[in-house]
Amino acid sequence: MKQPAAPEAVKDISVSLLGGFSLETDGVVLADDINRSLKLWSALAYLILHRDRAVPQAELIGLFWPNDHSANPVNALKTLLYRIRTMLEPLFGKEIQPILALRGAYIWNPAVVCTLDTDRFEALCRLGGDTCRTTEERMDSYREAVELYKGDLLPKLSHQLWLVPLAVRYHTAYLAAVKDFAGLLYDKSCYEEMYCVCAKASGLDHLDEGLHTLIVRALLRQGKDSAALAHYEQATDLLYRNLGVRPSEELRALYREIMAAEKNLETDLGAIMGDLREAAARTGAFVCEYGFFKEAYRLEARRALRSGTCVHLCLITVTLPDGGMPPLKLLSQTMDQLLEVLVKNLRRGDVVSRFSGAQYVVMLPAANFENSNMVMDRVVRAFYQQHRHNFLKLTVRVRELELIRTDVSEGGASPPTECRSRRDAADGNGMEREGATL
Repeated sequence: MKQPAAPEAVKDISVSLLGGFSLETDGVVLADDINRSLKLWSALAYLILHRDRAVPQAELIGLFWPNDHSANPVNALKTLLYRIRTMLEPLFGKEIQPILALRGAYIWNPAVVCTLDTDRFEALCRLGGDTCRTTEERMDSYREAVELYKGDLLPKLSHQLWLVPLAVRYHTAYLAAVKDFAGLLYDKSCYEEMYCVCAKASGLDHLDEGLHTLIVRALLRQGKDSAALAHYEQATDLLYRNLGVRPSEELRALYREIMAAEKNLETDLGAIMGDLREAAARTGAFVCEYGFFKEAYRLEARRALRSGTCVHLCLITVTLPDGGMPPLKLLSQTMDQLLEVLVKNLRRGDVVSRFSGAQYVVMLPAANFENSNMVMDRVVRAFYQQHRHNFLKLTVRVRELELIRTDVSEGGASPPTECRSRRDAADGNGMEREGATL
């Protein structure tokens, strides 16, 4: 193959790869929002990202026609590169060839100097992480880096296997930069900017618990307790649904801090009662985060110890018929359906919380063992009546609340005798019931 003459003119071109693909030179922009094939854009990106070497024909054919058994894939590659050159003509004209053909290979024209946003991004991350620089200098570098990261690498080409390692590399570097930057902002009490930076990053990776922790902390330090609590609840629900995990101790510590945050003094008792009345107007069982559930548990244990009433705990577990863990998408849908059934079929004084990705824990105050099992029977029947095609198994365990008397002289009735030990066999719905005095 005859090698084209090297162009005399030198061309500078800016290439954006983060959040989208675009090339710009002399005020002319070519972006991947025009109607071109993804294979064309993928081949162009590959040559630019590997512009420091000649890429053999066999390598390109293996990447873009891996399962093509046609007689002449070389001609298909030539046609693709011709289309790329034609697409690039508005940027370079006909006098400059951005892609040169060598013997059995292709290379990006070394005379066309490319400035990539990915290179600038990595350089800024290195500067931000350099602890020998001042905090202000590091913050300026990180600020520019996170602003430059407009999205993951070439999102329209994310299905290309060759691109996955590079995309993961830049995504990981971005998250590390955001978290380090957030730490610097926190130390400087720049809580609003810290929130904005982490919220943007969370939009790109909504399952990163570290980002949610930083967001809650930033809101809390701004005095936005309600917003911090709302984000905590949203984040924990998101992690339950998609990963089946409970929040980390660090995130739960922030929840406890929110609950313990001091509020302004309120002298109008009517305003306080109005706020409480609005919450109390909700029908059905009380649904709460597990941290609050534990406090409610302690309160009911104290009340039951004094009054002599029964309180029972129920653990509802969702599994496959063979006891295995269901797929996350199906599990998430089933847990939503089950929560709706629980709220509708339990009393307003009953308390429900998500214990794990596949479990709810329920507290039934003023209910003996027989009544508690009847309640759980009703819940399971209602679930299968409303969701007849759901083949997942519900396993329910019922156990009396643990009552520990620490002061025998304290007034109040003795622990109830009707809350006696008992164990029943599993029923036809796959609901297993167990009761025991702890």
